[in-house]
Amino acid sequence: MSQETGLRLAAGNLRAEIFPRIGGALGGFWSETSDGPVDWMRRADPAAIAAADAHGMACYPLVPFSNRIRDGRFAFDGRDIQLPLNFLPHPHVIHGHGWQARWQVAETSETMADLEYRHEADAWPWPYLAEQRFHMSDDALTIAISLTNLGDTVMPAGIGLHPHFPRDRDTTMSGSVEGFWNSDAEVMPTTLGSAEVVWPANTPLHVDRVTLDNCFTGWGKTLDIRWPGRALRVKALGPLDNLIVFTPPGRSFFCAEPVSHIIDAVNMAETRDDTGLVALAPGETLDATISFRPLP
Repeated sequence: MSQETGLRLAAGNLRAEIFPRIGGALGGFWSETSDGPVDWMRRADPAAIAAADAHGMACYPLVPFSNRIRDGRFAFDGRDIQLPLNFLPHPHVIHGHGWQARWQVAETSETMADLEYRHEADAWPWPYLAEQRFHMSDDALTIAISLTNLGDTVMPAGIGLHPHFPRDRDTTMSGSVEGFWNSDAEVMPTTLGSAEVVWPANTPLHVDRVTLDNCFTGWGKTLDIRWPGRALRVKALGPLDNLIVFTPPGRSFFCAEPVSHIIDAVNMAETRDDTGLVALAPGETLDATISFRPLP
């Protein structure tokens, strides 16, 4: 059992805890107030910390791809790739490698932490370097994430973050979205339609009134999450053009994941040019930044 101790960041009344060896994951992000801590993300489950399970954390990185690859199988640049399943009994490979890896601390201070994860070629035949930079200011937590191809051939690439937010019956999300991927019984994309049928324009989405595990396209890269008496703004910079929304029924959290490509992009890209999948050249870097800012 892990007795992992997290890295603490602090600025003003904002606090965060990071667990480099548990998927480079964030264990919590909160405000210290006179009435006690106010969590902006789901606080890490103590059992998940003990088991070194990033799936129970507040937020974890998605590299070198996000979400699912059907059956862990795809073809790219003349290669047939078969990845080992990494979330049994789930039938598809999910969320890449970073969330299940031990990250190294490159630099840290009271307000920042730089983490890195180096992946050697294996069933995923491209070596790469993934980096996260956490920075805490008096009014926001910012996470910069990057992926660099260390190999000598082009690599399919994607990045993103997987934050978990607390929810209650009144939690809403406000933001602009254009497209909505319908999914099959295995939560794999089928057809792309208008987001209006699920999330009408200029209308907050009531998280507790929908059951979603779907990808939205064309989002405005700014999302306001509101709970009674408080709000958080999530803002993405860079090629994070897709938003995965997961609202499991009966749970105390939901997810809104800024990501660079759609679900199963490596296979969908065979017939579409709008998947967001990046062909990352040797030595090239894909990067993005996401900020989480409590609103007055």
